Amino acid sequence: MTVDKYAILKQFFGYTSFRDGQEKAVDALLAKQDVLGIMPTGAGKSICYQIPAIMMSGITLVISPLISLMKDQVNALVQQGVSAAYLNRSLTDAQYHKALANAANEQYKIIYVAPERLESNSFLRFALNADVSLIAVDEAHCVSQWGQDFRPSYLNINKFISKLNYRPVIGAFTATATHEVKSDIIRLLQLNNPAVVTTGFDRPNLFFSVMKPKNKSETLLKLIRERNNQSGIVYCSTRKKVEEVCDMLNQKGVQATRYHAGLVDSERAKNQDDFVYDRKSVMVATNAFGMGIDKSDVRFVIHYNMPKNIESYYQEAGRAGRDGEDADCILLYSKADVSTCRYFIENTEENESLSPEQREFFKKREEERLKQMVFYCTTSDCLRGYMLKYFGDEHKESCGKCSNCLTEFETVDVTMEAQKILSCIIRTGQNYGVKMLTDVLRGVPSERIQKARLDRQSTFGIMHDVKAFEIKYIIEKLEEQEYIISVGAGKPILRVTEMSYPVLRGNAGVKIRKARQLKSKTVDRTIKTENAELFEALKVVRLYYAKKKGVPAFVIFSDATLADMCRGMPTTDEAFLSVSGVGTNKLEKYGEAFMRVIREYVKDHESDMTSTISRNQKG
Repeated sequence: MTVDKYAILKQFFGYTSFRDGQEKAVDALLAKQDVLGIMPTGAGKSICYQIPAIMMSGITLVISPLISLMKDQVNALVQQGVSAAYLNRSLTDAQYHKALANAANEQYKIIYVAPERLESNSFLRFALNADVSLIAVDEAHCVSQWGQDFRPSYLNINKFISKLNYRPVIGAFTATATHEVKSDIIRLLQLNNPAVVTTGFDRPNLFFSVMKPKNKSETLLKLIRERNNQSGIVYCSTRKKVEEVCDMLNQKGVQATRYHAGLVDSERAKNQDDFVYDRKSVMVATNAFGMGIDKSDVRFVIHYNMPKNIESYYQEAGRAGRDGEDADCILLYSKADVSTCRYFIENTEENESLSPEQREFFKKREEERLKQMVFYCTTSDCLRGYMLKYFGDEHKESCGKCSNCLTEFETVDVTMEAQKILSCIIRTGQNYGVKMLTDVLRGVPSERIQKARLDRQSTFGIMHDVKAFEIKYIIEKLEEQEYIISVGAGKPILRVTEMSYPVLRGNAGVKIRKARQLKSKTVDRTIKTENAELFEALKVVRLYYAKKKGVPAFVIFSDATLADMCRGMPTTDEAFLSVSGVGTNKLEKYGEAFMRVIREYVKDHESDMTSTISRNQKG
């Protein structure tokens, strides 16, 4: 009997239809065609290879860079009724050899393996004798030296494949890939005429916001408290800042933990588990945390510091709302962040395999990417639209779901102010940064200004009646519109471009958009569910089974699935199976316990529920 992919999708994963791009990838792999899937975080990349893995006759190897990802994925698969295991350094020797023996006896359909493990003689012996039908390479951008998460061990994947008795079909998947990275993945993994599946980068459930607070710590604390102990990640640019922010949050009563490369492995693992298993609601981390984290119910990602490029920001912010429910992506921007990013670019450990010309090209590309990141933080245009345009996606002029679209702006003519600023930059020798130039324009008689004799310049004090933050805002807009550029790391200096001279001569004008109000309209970001009381009761049942099974709560059912139960309130097996995210296996394991709570809720609220139950029984 032919196994139907839709039946597999429903039976094991609880869905009745594929998301954008999934079906094309599944069909290609089932037809023995290699696949390169570029799909954003939360788009369901894993289903693209897990369904073919279940349907194919042999074993599927999933090569993954992070232990945490393997653990979460295997936990989820086992709960869904799929035999799966992982092989990595988190296992003792005895556990590893036991799992390898089980694999040799064909007890698993899907085996997750770290790329370093491919070089092991014991694993190679197993693979040479196994029926490997599919190899899936997760986080495939790690194979490219142009990728931000380059892993040298990924270069051994193709060597491993070449040693097998026959070449299985290969699927490579990543959330983001530039043209260079995409070409590297195809070349280095030697994908044969791959079906390239690229879905749109838009995540409609995510709310994007950029804030420029005077006090980041106070703002961060306020944002977290507004989110009512919801699960969230706070990203910081340095280990030191992670420690400071985590300590501050704990002192203020927030259940926060930390993650960075300076911690010993055991503490990193414990802290990650505390977050994933909801023992701690907030993870404060550097960018070392997150790739492959499968926690679906992260309700907010706050960047305490600006990342150095939009690719990094999109990937990190995209860890919010993987269950499809609303989530917030908030960036706390300050000019000091730009200097930190420039420092990292200037002091990045050089890749010895690149030529001097390639290194220079790489550095210039990083500087350009940083410039685009700064423009994202300072633009008054739609934030979602800006990001989608950066990735080459179509977008609306206004998304209605970002802080800029919820702020009233007006277009104002600042030609006169621009002339004064540009003139000041030139007359002071194009040798100073934003703060110094702002002080000169406002006529601040500082010791440094007097020592440089800038108080004798004709532009000294010509904007004495303008507030400093307004001058800095206009400078940001002049840089965004490329009338000026920032040069150098640490404390960059401002220089004018050729576009400035027509403005100075009075032959061109400058207009910018300014907010009518300093703060965006407030938006209630609390998860909305029908029958909120029932939702909380179902969460209690979910937590009970999560602790009993030793898995994160979202592995039992996601928040989105619980919300769907609250909408439909199923009280029969057939109705429970119609809930998104409920498959046959989970119905058998948990259906009765959850329906018992729903029945009690219906009974207690019978008068209010009559019409709802009637409507759902018809369905």
